[in-house]
Amino acid sequence: MPNTASAKKRLRQDNVRNLRNRAAKSEIKTWTKKTLAAIEQKDRDTAIVMLRTAQAKLDKAAKRGVLHKNTVARRKSLLMRKFQEIG
Repeated sequence: MPNTASAKKRLRQDNVRNLRNRAAKSEIKTWTKKTLAAIEQKDRDTAIVMLRTAQAKLDKAAKRGVLHKNTVARRKSLLMRKFQEIG
């Protein structure tokens, strides 16, 4: 348990950031799953919309520091490779 005022504030900030980061990661996972499901069904129009949204969510996470930029690049690459298969 923190004793100083600054340590208490840091704990509060960490908790808020943890919740925000978890929510962002969960949203990214949801959109990734939706995109992969649309690709599996070979639904090109839906897949394009889902892919763009998933990529935007990933880019925003990298910008905010929720995910590392290389992790984002790898995940975007995976989605694009899967999408190219339904070409």
